[in-house]
Parts: sequence; structure tokens; C-alpha cells
Amino acid sequence: MAPLRYPDAPRLDLVETVRTHRVADPYRWLEDAGSPATGTWSAAQDDLTRSVLDRLPGRDRLRDRLTELLAAGSVGVPVWRGERAFFSRRAADQEHAVLHVRDGDGTERALIDPMTLDPTGTTTLDTWMPSVAGDRLAYQLSHGGDEESLVYVLDVDTGERVEGPIDRCRYSAIAWLPGGEEYLYVRRLAPGLVPADERQYHRRVWRHRVGTDPDTADVEIHGAGLELTNYYRPTVSRDGRWLTISASAGTAPRDDVWIADLSGPAATPRLVPVQVGVDARLDAWVKDGRLYLFTDRDAPRGRLCVTDPASPAYPTWRDVVPERDAETLTGLTILTVPGAGTGAGLAGAEPGDHVVLAAHSRDATDRLSWWSAAGTPLAPDGELGPGNALGLGNALGLGSVAGLSAHPDGGRRAWVGYTDYLTPPMVLTCSLDAPTEVTTWATAPGTAAATGVRVREVHYPSADGTPVHAFVISRSGTPDRPRPTVLYGYGGFNVALTPAYTASALTWAEAGGVWVVANLRGGSEYGEQWHRAGMREHKQNVFDDFAGVAEGLIRDGWTTPRQLGIVGGSNGGLLVGAALTQRPELYSAVVCSAPLLDMVRYEGFGLGRTWNDEYGTADDPVELGWLLGYSPYHRVRAGVGYPAVMFTTFESDTRVDPMHARKMCAALQQASGSGRPVLLRREREVGHGARSVSRVVGLAVDQLAFLASQLDADQIDLAL
Repeated sequence: MAPLRYPDAPRLDLVETVRTHRVADPYRWLEDAGSPATGTWSAAQDDLTRSVLDRLPGRDRLRDRLTELLAAGSVGVPVWRGERAFFSRRAADQEHAVLHVRDGDGTERALIDPMTLDPTGTTTLDTWMPSVAGDRLAYQLSHGGDEESLVYVLDVDTGERVEGPIDRCRYSAIAWLPGGEEYLYVRRLAPGLVPADERQYHRRVWRHRVGTDPDTADVEIHGAGLELTNYYRPTVSRDGRWLTISASAGTAPRDDVWIADLSGPAATPRLVPVQVGVDARLDAWVKDGRLYLFTDRDAPRGRLCVTDPASPAYPTWRDVVPERDAETLTGLTILTVPGAGTGAGLAGAEPGDHVVLAAHSRDATDRLSWWSAAGTPLAPDGELGPGNALGLGNALGLGSVAGLSAHPDGGRRAWVGYTDYLTPPMVLTCSLDAPTEVTTWATAPGTAAATGVRVREVHYPSADGTPVHAFVISRSGTPDRPRPTVLYGYGGFNVALTPAYTASALTWAEAGGVWVVANLRGGSEYGEQWHRAGMREHKQNVFDDFAGVAEGLIRDGWTTPRQLGIVGGSNGGLLVGAALTQRPELYSAVVCSAPLLDMVRYEGFGLGRTWNDEYGTADDPVELGWLLGYSPYHRVRAGVGYPAVMFTTFESDTRVDPMHARKMCAALQQASGSGRPVLLRREREVGHGARSVSRVVGLAVDQLAFLASQLDADQIDLAL
């Protein structure tokens, strides 16, 4: 590829003193998305990027195979209310998953189809929650990628809207009260009540009666006087007596939790602390008069406890699923033992008692186990299914639990969402009557089998000797010769990268390349300690882990620096931005999507203010020193031979502002001495999260074609 002529980008001589640090910011002007200069520069970048990407070979072949693989569709774990099951499903020809309800007679109906609501495909169904009786459904829609979540209520029998929209409900949980006339939800204060730069914050928990004006009739339950960045989650017990509310300041790894008895006459209940001011995560809810607590308090790998909701103070908590040394508790559901018909495998569980189906992760692969309310395993060693993690007969044995559910009224059966690198999302079921058996409840509706792809696990040392686990997806299954390789990572916010059906990875591996997913510090794969070892002053560990995996792949013969590309998005965009500026010689191509890159000013844009517990704040001189130590934008140096880079941004992204990629792109285009391309791919009417299938395919085609053009693609079958 011939050297490119980049759009003019004036470099300002702007240097500021920030908390005793001298900080240069030559492309500050690109922060203003609405300025004519930014608009002209961005339009020129669009023209340049399309002139490069559209002529890359293999695009039609990529589009066809990605479309085939995504045509497998998906199905979600059911949520039961009475005889009704609510679940999502995406068929082969659908752009978005559709919410369905299956009635007790087996009749199935589509309740919410985003494409019916908006044929342009830019409306997304964010979340939904049926009422206690299943006669009403609260659901949330966003438009154009803004993730603002407008709340509506639907009559399930007729399919007609009962109310909505209610605005300012981003990230709101819905907790129905019995009767279906009232629910608790989370809504930001009106814009006129808060400063302009704080309108994404100031949430409150409200009690709302269906059909009334939320601006005048809602009762404020909780939130006044607390942290302005708090996120809240209300839950109400099925009998309507107990309310729990959790709060976390932004994405901080700690939760304050309160409980209230709603049986009294007061409109505003008295909230009693369960955990306040403790540096630990806690998810709490009441089932059948028992308060359950899913926590990492004194248990970094997680445990489930139980106590009396009337006396919830910490010393009274008793383990139901205790912490395990080598596994991390990732999910659970609770069943009520029926009075008859249970299998012999449930010795120790009495009729009416609770049984827990728990998911634990070991090296980012999930296993299921049964536990009694007394805290003892019920199946042999607690584990469900012989031979591998989920008893699926899958030769890989490397899969993920993608949700667990049980009927809230009790019953013998639980439902398990499952996926792996070769299996589209499906739903399994297991029973108290046969506790070591797993059967299929629903598969993804399409057929798109991946061909000749294998998955292997490896461990490589980081700079400090810490072993880092990774999945290697390839056709050969062995490092028989160096191949074009893509390394993907995230490493932050307690997010685990577990096996999941990924069309881009399968397309690349089928063609003869290698796709690698690394489980870096900062994630939750090995519990909260693993997360904290990759946050704040320890963030450099994440970048060292990534480089350690890259070096291991090269050392073992999977690839070479000339054939190695890296991909990351959001916090993973920060990861690959740091990787390319710290170790430019180690990688040949970079796809950096929706990234954080200016870590000095990130708090002033998007939702950045909610992330300072993860990264640190520039308002503190010591923490600013951490940020400047790796901030990719501030580490760009003139004349360095940087890899080829493509930034991808989404103009409606309200989480990570596209200004990060604009500034970094301009800096690299001016500074790089390699002659390799630096491109900015912008996309409109889409945001940080959910998107239509055709948008997924379009983005993946551009990303894979770009990588193929830079990583000796003549060795694989992508570009032929």
C-alpha cells in the first residue's frame, strides 16, 4: 500500500500545567465535534478511509461468510411468570433479536420486534421485565445508538402499549410490585435541576403508578444526598414485602445496599443498611422470606450467603455456596424443592427447601453445580454433567454459561444459557429429578456450522511472571507454522472474556489465520483480586499481560511480529492504544474501536466521570501520574515506526466520546515514521453497544479486510 496523504491537521503549541504536570495537547481543537474545522477534517478522513478500504480484496467473500455465520441467530434464557415464558430470539433473516412470549398452551407470539418499530434498524431493545403475574411488561428502547432507554409498558394479552415513553431512564432496573399497577425504577433528575455537565448523573429510585404522570406523581424513594454518579438497582420480593436497593458510585467495585419492609403504611419506606461503606461487591434479594447475598466480601472469588431480612447485619451471613480456591462464582439461580418426585441425587434437600444451581469459572470456562441451602454440594463434588464442564458431549469442553433462570413460583427445572466459540447462543435445561443430566430446551434457529476450527488453551508469563491464560482459535490446532494472527483483549471493569460464538474469529480461523483471546488482569476471570491487579496504579499490568501473550505466541511459533495484529474496543481500545505506543515493534496492525486514549481529559467526556475508580482521576497529582504513564495520546513520538492503525468510532456513542480517536488519529498520522496507514472509520446513527446484524457485518468486513491487508494475507484464504 502506497504512503497516504492525510488531511491537514494543524498542530497547536498548547502545553498546560495540570496538577504540577506539564501536559501537551496539540489536537485539543478536535474535541469539538460541532466546529467547522473538525467537520471538514472528519469528512476528509471519511473519504480517505473509504478510498482505502473499498478497494481491499476479499470483501465480498468476507461479507458472505460473516453473514452465513451470523445467520445462526440466537435464543435467550427464558424468564417465567406463571405459565408464560418470556425470551428473546433472533432468526436467520432478522436484524435484531425479537422478544417473544410462550403461553401455557404452547402458543408463541412476538411481543417486541425492533424492526417493526423502526425499519431503519437504529432502534434497539435495551432491557425488559415482566410483571409478577406476567400480564404486563416494562421495556426500554433506545434510538440511533444513544442508549438513553425510554421506558414503556405493554399489555401482554393484547400487545398494546399501556404507557410511555418515560425518558432519562438509562441503566434503569425495573422492580414490579404485585398487582401490576406499580413498579420501582431509576430515573435521572430533570435537566433544569442539575448543572449542564452533570445531566448524565443524579439518578434517583422512584415509585411509579402505571398511567400517571412521572414528572408529578412519582414518589422519590432513594438517592438524594448520595454520590451524584451512583447507579441504583431496586428489587422487590415476589410477595411485595421486601425492597432492596443497591448503589455503586460509577463502576466502583463496591456496593452499598439497603433493605426495607414494605408491609407498613408509609409511602416512603425506611431503608435499613445491609452493607454501607464497605469495599466489596454485593447483590442482594429476598426469596421466600430469606435474604440472599451474592458477594466478594471476604471472598475475592465470590460466594452466596443467606440471612434473615429483618436482621441483615454482616455477622449474621451464612454461606450457601462458599468460596472455592480455584474457581470464581459467576452466576446462580435458586429453585424450590417440590414435595415429591425428586431424584436420589438430591440427598440432604428437603421439600420446600431451596437448592442453588451455581456457575463457577475455571480458566474462563464455566461449570455448573448443585448446592443445598445448608451449603453442601448435592451432586458428586457438586458438579453437573460427566466428562466436561456442562455435560454437552462437546469435544472442546470450553464453554460459557450465559444466564441462569428458574421459575419464581418453584419447580424442578432450571434453564441455562450456553455458548462457546463454535456454538451460537442456546438454552439448556436441567432438573432436580436428574441432577447430573443436561438436555436442550432451545437452539439457535439458524444453521451455520463452523468448519475445521479448533480451540486450544495456553498460558504465557507476563513481565512480573504472572501466568496469563488465553484461548487460541485456529484450523491447525497447533503452531505448525507462523500464521497471520489476531490477538484480542479487554482487561478492565471486572469483565471476563469467556468463550462465545464470534463470527469474526471463526471467519479468520477458517481462512487459515489464528485468533487469540487473552484473559488479562483487570477482568473477573480469577475473581476480584485479578480485577484489582489491573486497575488504578496497577493498570500497567494489563498492558504487560497483553505483551506477554504476544511474545509467547511468537516464541511458540504461532506467528511473527510481521504477522501479528491486535484488536480491542472501549477499554480494550485503550489496551491496544497503549500496546501500539509502548511496543510498536511487536505488532504489525491495530484495530482500535471506540477507544479511550486521552487519559488526562477522559473524565470530561461521555460517561468518563463514572470510571475514575477504575483508572484514577486527573484531579489528583499522584493519580494523574499513573494516567500519564500510559495515556496513549500523550505517548505518541515523532519518527517512531508505528504499526498500521484503523480507529473505528460511532458518532452517537454517549459512553466514549469519539474525540479520543480523532485526536489520536491526527497525532499518529503526523508522527508515524513507518509509512503504514493510519485510518479513521466513522459510523453514524449507531452507538457504543447494540447494533443491527447488517451493521455488525459491515464493521467486521472493514476490520478483517484491513487486518488481512497488513498481515501477510497471501498466506491465508481471506483475500483470494
